[in-house]
Amino acid sequence: MSVLLETSLGDIVIDLLVAEAPKCCENFLKLCKVKYYNFSPIYSVQPNFSFQTGDPIGPGSKDSDGGSSIWGLFNPGDTSKKTFKPEFYPKLKHTERGTVSMATAPVPNDPDERLAGSQFIVTLGNDLDYLDGKAAIFGTVVEGFDALEKINTAFIDETGRPLKDIRIRHTTILDDPFDDPPGLTAPPESPIPSAAQLATIRIADDEELDEEADQEALEKLRREREARAQALTLEMVGDLPFAEVKPPENVLFVCKLNPVTQDEDLELIFSRFGKILSCEVIRDKRTGDSLQYAFIEFEEKKDCEQAYFKMDGVLIDDHRIHVDFSQSVSRLSDTWRDATNAKRKRQGGGFGGIEGLEKKRQYRVEDFREKERERERSDRYGLVLDRGEAARKRVEMSDEREDTQKRWERSSDRDDRWRPRSRSPRNDRRDRDGRHSDRRRDRSRDWHRDDRRRDRSRDRYRDDDRSYDRRRW
Repeated sequence: MSVLLETSLGDIVIDLLVAEAPKCCENFLKLCKVKYYNFSPIYSVQPNFSFQTGDPIGPGSKDSDGGSSIWGLFNPGDTSKKTFKPEFYPKLKHTERGTVSMATAPVPNDPDERLAGSQFIVTLGNDLDYLDGKAAIFGTVVEGFDALEKINTAFIDETGRPLKDIRIRHTTILDDPFDDPPGLTAPPESPIPSAAQLATIRIADDEELDEEADQEALEKLRREREARAQALTLEMVGDLPFAEVKPPENVLFVCKLNPVTQDEDLELIFSRFGKILSCEVIRDKRTGDSLQYAFIEFEEKKDCEQAYFKMDGVLIDDHRIHVDFSQSVSRLSDTWRDATNAKRKRQGGGFGGIEGLEKKRQYRVEDFREKERERERSDRYGLVLDRGEAARKRVEMSDEREDTQKRWERSSDRDDRWRPRSRSPRNDRRDRDGRHSDRRRDRSRDWHRDDRRRDRSRDRYRDDDRSYDRRRW
């Protein structure tokens, strides 16, 4: 009864001790049959001692549950079947390299009793009596000791995990004497790794590492990748027509110019190398001052190269200029953008040449023309406020308030003949002198008062609310 483990460092064949440890062998065989160990990492590598595997995800992942026995897989609701009690055969010892045993853990209530799940240990040294009684032996390695040596010499971190992943790629059962438990179905092919397993990859087991690679070449490769990523970003934001665009080879970049140097001067000097299509000194948009660099576009590439070799370091207007090939693609980008926009205009339709799109839409306005018509109406309803219309309305409201105030002031300065006479000559003199006039209140403005009650003092007889005459004494 044997099992073949195909690892990333080679194949390992394990003979199982069915007579001495039947339950451990059955658990291991059935887990291999359902491909439970596929893509399982090898961890806890201790040189010349042992390595451990069997957790499909790995102990360093937050998604790992430590593995489960074959009986726990088919009974996920029963936690007691996740582990089982392994057999410890007294005559089986960890005396030889390649001894395979189930990793066990003591029961919290009974330290003398130990439980196993899916993880197992393979020894990398001889006479490891420390593992006796702690790991349940159920097999031995009969082929693949070269793979064990590669695992033994692998580079590992402080936790014993290999820096480059070592994984079980596939398991093959050579002989199985046990009946399958109810519900077990062998998959027709190896399942693909889960997302949790892929998340634990440090350096892929199939990734080639060139230890003798030139550092300059690696740095160049890194810069090229970074440049491609940046170009893709510029393409996404619209600054480049496409990420693979290259600067034109017939344009020179000239810098360190004298501020007094003009376009005509440069064109005259560089025209001896060939026909010039354009020569432009870049200037400040606001002030018009020279920024002391220029772009010169030649008709032929060879003329541009000749000017580059001849004119670098030449003295022009008491300034020694520097000449290089242009790396700007601004002109290409503008040309592409103008051509694209012109094509969209020819296509017609909505925004961007697409009939179903529009640049923006105002609430309760059907289209652009309707919006223009609504703006001409004084009683329009929209979310966007016309600032001119709003200012005009504010002026009209202010004028209306001023007129109301003036009317009120004129009404308050009425003639004395309209003012009620007082029975006191003293009060009349005060009114004529203008004193205490502010204290007198115009009762005619007390609209909330009842006229019948207000004027009752002047009437000898008056009907009240109780519908009978009441004489005032």
